[in-house]
Amino acid sequence: MPRFLIQFAQQHEEFRLPELEALATIENVQMTYNPDEYSLASPFLVVEVDSAENAASLLKRAILVKTIIELWGIGSSWDELIENVKKHPENWPQYLDTTFKFSVVTFGGTIEMKDKPEIINRFAFTGFMGKIDLKNPEEEFLLIADYGIDPNVTVAHTFYMGRLIGQGKRDLIDKFNVKKRQYIGNTTMDAELSLIMANQALCGPGKLVYDPFVGTGSFLVTCAHFGAMTMGSDIDGRQIRGKGKTSIRSNCEQYDLKGRVLDTLVFDVCHAPWRKINGGIFDAIVTDPPYGVRAGAKTLGRKDPSKQASEPRIAVEHGVFSHLLPDYIPPTKPYEMTEVVADLLMFAVKTLVRGGRLVYWLPTVTEDYTIDDLPSHPCMELISNCEQAFGQWSRRLITMEKVKEWDGEATLGPPTGDMNKSTMAPKQQGHFGFRDRYFSFGVVDNAKRKKELKDAFQKGGVEGVAAYMKQREEEKKQQQQQQDQQE
Repeated sequence: MPRFLIQFAQQHEEFRLPELEALATIENVQMTYNPDEYSLASPFLVVEVDSAENAASLLKRAILVKTIIELWGIGSSWDELIENVKKHPENWPQYLDTTFKFSVVTFGGTIEMKDKPEIINRFAFTGFMGKIDLKNPEEEFLLIADYGIDPNVTVAHTFYMGRLIGQGKRDLIDKFNVKKRQYIGNTTMDAELSLIMANQALCGPGKLVYDPFVGTGSFLVTCAHFGAMTMGSDIDGRQIRGKGKTSIRSNCEQYDLKGRVLDTLVFDVCHAPWRKINGGIFDAIVTDPPYGVRAGAKTLGRKDPSKQASEPRIAVEHGVFSHLLPDYIPPTKPYEMTEVVADLLMFAVKTLVRGGRLVYWLPTVTEDYTIDDLPSHPCMELISNCEQAFGQWSRRLITMEKVKEWDGEATLGPPTGDMNKSTMAPKQQGHFGFRDRYFSFGVVDNAKRKKELKDAFQKGGVEGVAAYMKQREEEKKQQQQQQDQQE
């Protein structure tokens, strides 16, 4: 089959292959590649697809794919690349009379502008006779030199030549940039990751997508952009209602998605009013469960079970049930992260259609996490597990697919065991008690910094302290740059 070179964006490296696989599933493209040839340190991957048209279809909604080229040759030097390109003259004839341009592209290094014409002229053997058009050519041919990510390497190690098929849709990141959005909250997911999640969920026309922790509705708009009908719910109606004249509704108007974002509802997903429908309701569940860090995770009920009423209470002064009063606020209790994840998975088992996907974020403490932490179910298959690291903790984008119907009895598998809440959450799990452990990181860091400051003074006196403080400032700048890139 024809070979194509994919150039990924060099960020969110663990997310790139899962998104590419999802794009192939969405477009029904048969794609093969050698997993051993893929590296997180390189943006390049050679794949086989049966046609250029099918390869181009992978770009229709790609977020982490920058470009795809029809690969004409690979080499370890310009000379070897030229020899390999010459072995396949059948690639050239159909482009002899088209307008065209050649572009020299580098990764991890630079080639001076004055040297590029000489490199391009070495490919004159292709015999293209069409007009050179640098602004709007019918065909563009890329000459790529890959230096790798080591800044000490000054010589490229791999060279590629091919015809540009097209570019991904990274412009959508700017379109849905939260800084440009009319309504956001302190937990609104950034645009790039929201779009990636929509792809992972296989969102498209005719699909119904649900977010049970909808917040300010970031996933509703990105999933709807790809054609899905979306809806969400939340236990806290304040975020749904919005602030002043801005709300989820105003975001839908901003992106002209009013016809696809169906509605937002206020209820506790643990006591959801959805009717049981054989075969499921939703084609995808896309969500970011509350970690209890920026927004506390809550569920209906009381901390002390003995105070939980077994029957509706009557407000004596009004002579009606308390819960019917307009100012009634139902009691809530903390919702532990392991319970959130377990309940979410069982909810997906019961409400997803077969082939439907659950895409959610799982926060974990780095030193405690193992792959066995992920709750499992016989009806669900793990598709991908991608880490976004933040030092002492990470969040993982988990994608699961429903592979068979629920028999009404099968429950969660390891590590949660049965559905007994008192036994399902062993403390060694990476996401158990996440909120408390997250806030303990600051205490640990402060103690560490004090010790480092003391050691710096003992080794170098005032100058040692100054050098240490300068190093800390550089680290803070790098962290801020990384955060800005993610946003």
